[in-house]
Amino acid sequence: MRRKPRIPPSPLPQRDGVDPVRIKLPQSGEWATVREHLVERLAAGPGVIDGMIGDGLIVGEDGRPLTVDAAYVPGMFVWFHRELPDEERVPFELDVVYRDEHIVVADKPHFLATTPRGSHVAETALARLRRELDLPTLGAAHRLDRLTAGLILFTVRPEERGAYQSLFRDKLVGKEYEAVAPYDAGLDLPRTLRSRIVKERGVMAAREVAGEPNAVSRVELSEHRDGMGRYRLTPSTGQTHQLRVHMNALGVPILGDPLYPVVTGPVPAGDFRRPLQLLARTLEFTDPVTGRAHRFVSERVLRAWTSYDDWAQ
Repeated sequence: MRRKPRIPPSPLPQRDGVDPVRIKLPQSGEWATVREHLVERLAAGPGVIDGMIGDGLIVGEDGRPLTVDAAYVPGMFVWFHRELPDEERVPFELDVVYRDEHIVVADKPHFLATTPRGSHVAETALARLRRELDLPTLGAAHRLDRLTAGLILFTVRPEERGAYQSLFRDKLVGKEYEAVAPYDAGLDLPRTLRSRIVKERGVMAAREVAGEPNAVSRVELSEHRDGMGRYRLTPSTGQTHQLRVHMNALGVPILGDPLYPVVTGPVPAGDFRRPLQLLARTLEFTDPVTGRAHRFVSERVLRAWTSYDDWAQ
C-alpha cells in the first residue's frame, strides 16, 4: 500500500478561526520561481502576488517569508492568509449541545455555513466554534447546507477526525430531518425515493438524471393542517441537496427553498427572512473512539409550522 505523503504543519496560526491557505507546488512545470507559479495559479495578477511577497505574507515550511526570486522547488508547500471578505454576521446563536475531549455537537441556525467556502469564511459554524470554544484544532466530520439548520458533528483531535468521518461514509449514523412543505392529500406516503442526483460545478441546483440510484430518502407525513404538512425525512445517502430534490420531485417543495422548483434571484446580504424549512432533527451513532452510544435531538423549531405568519412576513 502506497504511503500517504506527509503534509507539514502550518507555520502560520489561524486568523479569526480560519486556517491559512496551503498550496503544494506541482512536481512538474516550467516555472523558475515560486512567484511565477503563484501568479499563474491564483490568477490574482502579478501586482497582488508581488505585494503579498513584499509584505512577507507568503511563507515556506520554515515560516520564513518567501522572496520574489525564491526558486521553484517541485512538491514544496507555501502558506498565506486570504483576505477575508466583508461578511454580514448571521444574527442567530450557534448552540453547543454536547462536548467532550473528542467531539463537539452543535445545533446550527439557518443561513450559517458549516465550513469556510466562497464568500462565507469567518462567519461559519467551524470558525465561530474555534473562536468561542478556543479550539483551533476543531474540524467538521460532515456538513449541512448553509440554508439548513440542525445538528452537526465536529471533532476535537485531528488524528481522530477520520474515524468519525468514516461513520458517515459507512452509513453508520442515524439521521432524521424535519421539513415543512405543502400538503397533498393525493400523495401516497410513507414512501422511499431512489434516484440518481448530480450536482455540476457552477450550477446552483442539483438535478435527477437517468442511471443507477445514488440517493435514497424515506419520506413520511407526521401531520398536516391549513394546507401544509410536517414531514419526517430519513436519508440513507448524502448527495448534495438530496432531500430538497426529492421533496420537489414529489411535488411538495420545502417552504423557503430558493432553488427548487425554481432558482430565484440572490437574496440581499442581511436578509434573513423566510429561512428554508428544513432541520436536521436527530443524530445518532456509536462513538468510534469511546464506544459510547450517542443520540442528539435539535431543540430548534421550524417557524412556518409553529407561526406561519411570523415566518412569512
